[in-house]
Amino acid sequence: MAMDVMPQQGPDSGRPPEPSPQDPYVLPAEGATAVPPPPPTLRTTLRRAAFGAVAAGVLLAGALVAVDDGDGRPKEPGPAERAEAAATAGSPASLSDLTALIGDRQKWVESHPKDAPSLATLGTAYVEWARRSADTAYYARAEQALKRSLEAQPGERGNGAAWLGLAALANARHDFLAAKRWGETVRKQQPKAWNVYPVLIDAYTGLGDRKAATAATETFGELRKGVPALARTADLYRGNGWREDALATAREAADRATQPAEKAEALHRLGELAWERGEPEEAVAQFDAALRTDSGQLTSLAGRARALAALDRADEALAAYQSALEKLPRPQYALELGELYESLGLDGDARTQYAKLREMVAAAKKDGVDESLVLARFEADHGDPEAAVELLRAQWRGQHRSAAVADALGWALHRAGESEEGLEYAQLAADTGVRNASYAYHLGVIQRELADYGPARRNLEQAVRTDPAFSPLAAPLAQEALDALGEPPPGGPGDMQPPPPPSPEPEPEPAKKAEQEKKPEAPAPAPSRTAAVKSPSPTASRSAPSSASPSASKSP
Repeated sequence: MAMDVMPQQGPDSGRPPEPSPQDPYVLPAEGATAVPPPPPTLRTTLRRAAFGAVAAGVLLAGALVAVDDGDGRPKEPGPAERAEAAATAGSPASLSDLTALIGDRQKWVESHPKDAPSLATLGTAYVEWARRSADTAYYARAEQALKRSLEAQPGERGNGAAWLGLAALANARHDFLAAKRWGETVRKQQPKAWNVYPVLIDAYTGLGDRKAATAATETFGELRKGVPALARTADLYRGNGWREDALATAREAADRATQPAEKAEALHRLGELAWERGEPEEAVAQFDAALRTDSGQLTSLAGRARALAALDRADEALAAYQSALEKLPRPQYALELGELYESLGLDGDARTQYAKLREMVAAAKKDGVDESLVLARFEADHGDPEAAVELLRAQWRGQHRSAAVADALGWALHRAGESEEGLEYAQLAADTGVRNASYAYHLGVIQRELADYGPARRNLEQAVRTDPAFSPLAAPLAQEALDALGEPPPGGPGDMQPPPPPSPEPEPEPAKKAEQEKKPEAPAPAPSRTAAVKSPSPTASRSAPSSASPSASKSP
């Protein structure tokens, strides 16, 4: 039976066509590491092949645009051609164009089952569709298409596109170590191929290797100018906490973007930056603009819901979250909606969302996607903190050491009663420089638990100053914790004040003085700590810190 290549939904559904049950690429997920990356061999062969693949893509895009339609004018590219051109340029394609590309390549490989480049394109398109639609079942199809591509033409013989497809698949499944291995295999053979650097940036970021991510971003900017490089640079600045630089670069990317999907992604980034600055009205405006530009920018639905909740527009926020979850069913959004319900006293609705979150995580796991981070965040605050610690320790052992993982592990340890160890990880997250109100809140609460009141006050102040409505549940708790600490002691910590001069001992009354003079002099007692405390000498008083200093420095 031939593969069904026609969409089963309407033309506006945006969903790619379903392959037939006989499609050889529909097999159970085996994980992105099922095909081990080959050793970096045949350097010259791969260098030529990688260059040829990039050049072929550029020529293909140009040829598709330049076809004459019979009246002397160039033919307008169709949806599949637009998606191919966007991928060649390193830009996102619209979901409708991506759907058309998938249908086109499915139809082609039915009659050309050994066409390695088409199989690689189909597999990579499946990855992108799954990532942007949260339909994790497509990851299995992507894996099988990419493996078939490598069977038809091994990577060592020029099929670098399939290797990069597997790297993108590993990133999407949160298997950042595998993504790093695939990407570095290609980079060692072809360091000047710009299309390897986006997958490496994502992999290094997921692993928390900020130095490597920075270097990869800089190289990408040198090799690939324009909006894609600006977008990656803005993300780098944002991750380092350089807000002004991130905003300026993101605005430039939005101004220079021309295609709808690219423009919408740039506007969404501006919305995220506004949200993190504690400007929810600006965030709503940017997310609305992104959705008007491209209705397929589904992440803006959730961003809009988050900002509406911060504006106390609860009914609108609930509707926006429900729409986002219907179109983009990600566990993170289920957690956020559940917490919004809980903040409104709708505990039954909250429990329903938390149950859906567990179901989503379990379904994603079957498709090879690791959602341990969001599950651990849920467990730390609403379930079993010790289970959260176990999940996150496994992430840390697997070298997933991003700021997000460090923050979550620190908080989970605190919730599990291990605040001293949790402080180390929470501090690591803060030390990255990222301006995240939630990270500052977690660090401040842990420091308060450890009676380190000065730093606790500073971090809680930072949380509420950065974004006073960063979470419908946690933001009020941050303000309460800050209020409970009160104002710092006047004049600064006690141990920074000079001790008062010793009071002169009063002269004894004349009768007692005469009596003391008649008594024989007693031998001096041996010095002791008790005596020293009871009768400090003037010298000791000047050199020792004030006895009030410890409590003053740690008093709320």
